[in-house]
Amino acid sequence: MILSIDTSSKSASCALTDGCDVVAESFCNAGITHSATMMPMIEDIFKCCGKSMADVTMFAATAGPGSFTGVRIGASILLGLAFGKGLPCVGVSTLEVLANPFRQGFDGAVICPVLDARRGQFYNALFKDGQRITPDRAISAQELDTELSALGAPVILCGDGYRLASSLLTYDKITAVPQRLVYPSAAEAARLAYDKYNAAQDKSVFTDLNFKPVYLRPSQAERVLKNKAENDKENI
Repeated sequence: MILSIDTSSKSASCALTDGCDVVAESFCNAGITHSATMMPMIEDIFKCCGKSMADVTMFAATAGPGSFTGVRIGASILLGLAFGKGLPCVGVSTLEVLANPFRQGFDGAVICPVLDARRGQFYNALFKDGQRITPDRAISAQELDTELSALGAPVILCGDGYRLASSLLTYDKITAVPQRLVYPSAAEAARLAYDKYNAAQDKSVFTDLNFKPVYLRPSQAERVLKNKAENDKENI
């Protein structure tokens, strides 16, 4: 029984799955901070299906990339729930979670999840025929446009940055997905975590202490602190 959460983008979701089968799922995109919504959502899914934390045998979460605040909230909640229980904690890529619903039935198309990374960039990875073809990265719209044009294949655009990306990309073989598939799904995160855990030879690596958020680049606070330190050094 897997309890999975996603707080890495504008939306928040949590799910309880029996292996890959969804038992209960909750989704929220109300613009309220994830720290205020996630725990009540988790309580609600337990209540609606008659389960409790005692039934959980694995934790899963999107580890990023995504919103710095959101990723940190998700990691804090997961580690708080898992603390002292000795249960596996599996982190999965937010971008892979977004691409996972399109693993089948889209032969030849490039799956292109985009999350708004601010500063003129997107968090992005590319997938094709069920396989990853780029790592998770921060990339500008111009660079992504050039890359997609070079590939020349139909593109399925998803992720909370899809509207902005659609307005900036000039490549003409792009299709946006239905609204329900735009945002990351905790249930998809659970499916990926289940496969990742079962495929691992050494399952001891999936401990709460080994769960690490993925940021790809420093946060604004870290950049400000670095710039201040560099300025202070120059003024000495």
